[in-house]
Amino acid sequence: MNVHASALAEAHLPDQQTSVFAREAIGDLSQRPKRLSPKYFYDATGSELFEAITRLPEYYPTRTELSILRDRGSDIAALIPEGAALIEFGAGATTKVRLLLENCAISAYVPVDISGDFLQDQANALRRDFPGLAVFPVAADFTAPFALPEVITLAGMPKVGFFPGSTLGNFEPHEACAFLRSAREILGKDSQMIIGVDLEKDERVLYDAYNDAAGVTARFNLNVLVRINRELGGNFDLSAFTHRAIYNRERHRIEMHLISKKSQSVRLLGTNFAFRAGESIHTESSYKYSIDRFAALARGSGWTPRASWTDKAGMFSVHALVASD
Repeated sequence: MNVHASALAEAHLPDQQTSVFAREAIGDLSQRPKRLSPKYFYDATGSELFEAITRLPEYYPTRTELSILRDRGSDIAALIPEGAALIEFGAGATTKVRLLLENCAISAYVPVDISGDFLQDQANALRRDFPGLAVFPVAADFTAPFALPEVITLAGMPKVGFFPGSTLGNFEPHEACAFLRSAREILGKDSQMIIGVDLEKDERVLYDAYNDAAGVTARFNLNVLVRINRELGGNFDLSAFTHRAIYNRERHRIEMHLISKKSQSVRLLGTNFAFRAGESIHTESSYKYSIDRFAALARGSGWTPRASWTDKAGMFSVHALVASD
């Protein structure tokens, strides 16, 4: 048993989800360069901070995608079968899905998200506002295979996946391909997918979107260390790290980092992690696509592009896919 496995074995962590978090955090911080998975941003506080980010003047993706869903709602609705079940991967807030529910004849909604408490709150709000809609929340890591609820209501319904918000860009290209293949397996034969994809654009616009003047994105980034301290007993000093987001032109992606301000040592479940001054923890990548590059990714992942829509400025895109035979 190696030192990391020993630390985990002695930690008596409260549940399987926390144990997975601990194992991945220790493994990722042991790499060179250090990293942490962006999925761990989204505890209750992280989810609230992200919703605050979506309202920032610099952060264009949410309002631009919402405008596409509003303006093209009837076009999207025409592609979705009546009485379908809508499965949202990484559900979060219900702002976007409400636009689909208002335009489409959806009979059941399955929101899937890793943040269980936030998920339940949003599901309860939808039940109040859409009393005829069957809502079956699933608390799960949507980046890994999961099972749809075993209820008769869902069994015979056409399945439509919904993955808004450009979250696909957080995956490395091979991970994005794996996710799309997994989603196809979960949704089943003849399923469809509605997915948001951020587009390449002026680098200054991208820089400002991830380095907002109010510092909300910085707090969102640092919150992953708060979560490690609270849930895994870490001793990160938040004042010793600073947020930085840069655009990597060669890889078409924004990178978010937490930069150590000094030489220091951090302890987590019996393991020490040394940091040099200026050393980074890479917390998130956000890939930006062209329409053609995304279409090629979709085709290589078991999906056939059916339609795509953009805003007038070409900042963002929404795509309709159908499962390939």
